[in-house]
Amino acid sequence: MAGIYLHIPFCRQACNYCDFHFSTQLKNVQPLINAIAKELELNKDYLINQNIETIYFGGGTPSLLIAAQLEVIINSIYKNYNVNSNIEFTLEANPEDLDLIKLNELKSLGINRLSIGIQSFIDEELKWMKRSHIAAQSKNAVRLAQSIGIENISVDLIYGSKFQKIESWKKNIHEIISLGVPHVSAYNLTIEEKTVLGKLYEKGIEPEIKDDFSKLCFDVLMEEMENAGFVHYEISNFGKEGFFSQHNSNYWKGKHYLGVGPSAHSFNGYSRQWNIKNNAEYTRCIDNNNLPFTKEELSLTDQYNEYIMTGLRTNWGVDLNEISKRYGKIVEQHFLSEIAVYLNKNYCENQQDNFRLTKKGKQFADKIASDLFYVG
Repeated sequence: MAGIYLHIPFCRQACNYCDFHFSTQLKNVQPLINAIAKELELNKDYLINQNIETIYFGGGTPSLLIAAQLEVIINSIYKNYNVNSNIEFTLEANPEDLDLIKLNELKSLGINRLSIGIQSFIDEELKWMKRSHIAAQSKNAVRLAQSIGIENISVDLIYGSKFQKIESWKKNIHEIISLGVPHVSAYNLTIEEKTVLGKLYEKGIEPEIKDDFSKLCFDVLMEEMENAGFVHYEISNFGKEGFFSQHNSNYWKGKHYLGVGPSAHSFNGYSRQWNIKNNAEYTRCIDNNNLPFTKEELSLTDQYNEYIMTGLRTNWGVDLNEISKRYGKIVEQHFLSEIAVYLNKNYCENQQDNFRLTKKGKQFADKIASDLFYVG
């Protein structure tokens, strides 16, 4: 089983915190859509003999595309790949794009899961982020989707900005819970170097992110989500039973996926590759029947380190028997030696040779994973 990720690199405007690959120049959308459809054909053997169980339109802002443009890509997927009948089919969307006409079009195309970029219910904060919607549009978008039978909805939230207090952060969480959405992805605001926020920070116009406050927000998030019946199944993701993101879960479980479009990444277990981050060059290469990617072969050590990095982020953890079988006794002994420190600190727990982070340990997931890496 495998997945396909489609990167749609267009946005109406640049959010001040975003460092993903995108363009606000929308005049060349159609040529790039055609190139994505063609890349799917050129790369059809990457997932050879594997059924596709998830399709994910990300970006960028996929909801900017009209139905006919989405259909060009979808038709290429179904023409060139074996797609499961019970596919999880996700599209990332901004609230302002989702009216009843749009939602019904998406549903008719087979899209059965929405990931809505709400980010905040504080209008002042949304304006500062350079988001192009207001809080009322977010609530309306969710309710409209629910009204036509799209129940599998995920929403994004961001915490840690200068606008937030614990009370307003709790209000954001409670708004999501009251809307009845079954999945939440919540991210700590970070200052990335090449973003608008990063440049303002360098000039001293914007303050640094306060780590202690972010940690407190994360603690509140875990408590409120647990009280509302959500499972904290990955560091940044909370879902009701039956509504975990299958596509993203497959990333963390090491399943194979093909990434299509500028900057998209692909993984087949033994190598990783990523497409060029330039829309015009990407389109030109595909038009000339060339796949514009850089490839990295993964050593056994690389594969172990990725297993640790992704597995520890999840509720499924990492399995000692799997480590021994796939990476050998030396790596197994390294893992047991390093993990002992975190078991003693109660940052990690061991249940029948399955190691998972505790609630306390989730605050230090990246640090713990890096300490468990093996350098052979």
